[in-house]
Amino acid sequence: MNFIEKHLKGDKKLWGLILVLMIASFLPSYSASSSLAYKFSGGNTFSFLSRHLFHLFLGAFFMIAVHRLNFRLIGKFSVIILPIAMIMLVVTLLQGTEMGGANASRWVRIPIVGVSLQTSAFASLALLVYLARWFAKPNDLTDFKSLWPPLITTGITLILILPADLSTTAVIFTMVLLLMIAAGVPWRHMYKIIGSAVGVLAIFILIVMAFPQISNRVATWKARISNFATGGDEDGSYQSDLAKMAIAEGRVFGKGPGKSVQKNFLPQSNSDFVFAVITEEYGLIGASGVLLFFGLMFRRFVKIARKAHTKFGTLLVLAASSGIAIQTLVNIGVAVDLLPVTGQTLPFLSAGGSSIWVTSIALGIILSVSHTDVKKIIGANAQEQDEQGPEALDMEQL
Repeated sequence: MNFIEKHLKGDKKLWGLILVLMIASFLPSYSASSSLAYKFSGGNTFSFLSRHLFHLFLGAFFMIAVHRLNFRLIGKFSVIILPIAMIMLVVTLLQGTEMGGANASRWVRIPIVGVSLQTSAFASLALLVYLARWFAKPNDLTDFKSLWPPLITTGITLILILPADLSTTAVIFTMVLLLMIAAGVPWRHMYKIIGSAVGVLAIFILIVMAFPQISNRVATWKARISNFATGGDEDGSYQSDLAKMAIAEGRVFGKGPGKSVQKNFLPQSNSDFVFAVITEEYGLIGASGVLLFFGLMFRRFVKIARKAHTKFGTLLVLAASSGIAIQTLVNIGVAVDLLPVTGQTLPFLSAGGSSIWVTSIALGIILSVSHTDVKKIIGANAQEQDEQGPEALDMEQL
């Protein structure tokens, strides 16, 4: 017990929720991957389970390492990490690879370790941490010109992601808007930002329609939105139809672990539509349990943000948690046919290394804020103030 208290700092309830979620992810991940194992691995279901275990183990390592850092140091690291993430996005744009037959090149493969990374996931977290640090500084947010540095940085990042992944671009843009609202950006500026973003997207679509070789995604976006809005044809909406069938067949108590039928037909049963498989196997009770569990986790995020005592700490928790929350809501919304198919995964429960690792790093950041002693921060700044001169100690910059 002393070992755990020594090495696992921060909000104990959040640690407990994370541990339970990681352990609980094995059964649905294993079950949802069984049909894929027979299609792509010669029936070796253990390969998918061992891969999921590896992703969780590495994610836990990242989370423990990050949560022991002072959250102010994490903010400083973002200035270095964000340019690296942008370079990775450029590499992905030029020579990205497809994964699982996806109609987009969103991944880069690291040849030394043989691991594929979805660079947009890492870039989104680096961008949000950078923006949290910028908005925590005493800037005049009423002057639109003062917003140019974060807007230009955000714009470059999103433009590098957009050609291959509209859904991730939209999710990141939503998270940035939430962060700006929390930071106190006036609504008159928000309307300008949203209008400009819509205009840039329209121009991009027109350019791609004129020069189709730039991106093959516009036709996919159009088909998905059209199928969602009109019900689509038999071929275009089959994923959503199968997901709804899985949810309907689950009824109240479900068919039981491993007994899902629709997982054999859903093309992304262990990632995009894992919630539908969970509902079919565990019914309304299991689906409600998943919703309740994530709700409890989001409640911890809010409490940690309110207890942060500093503007940067609060914004950092919002930056790190918004991705987890929006990703969860979008994944479940797609499964129940409230949203068009986007390709967003369900944190920890879906298969995928990049998603699990970025979620783990984000949770590590939140845990770092939860255990960093603000009195020590104030004391360290006061000592620095005595050494450098009688400058006022600004709590908003902590």
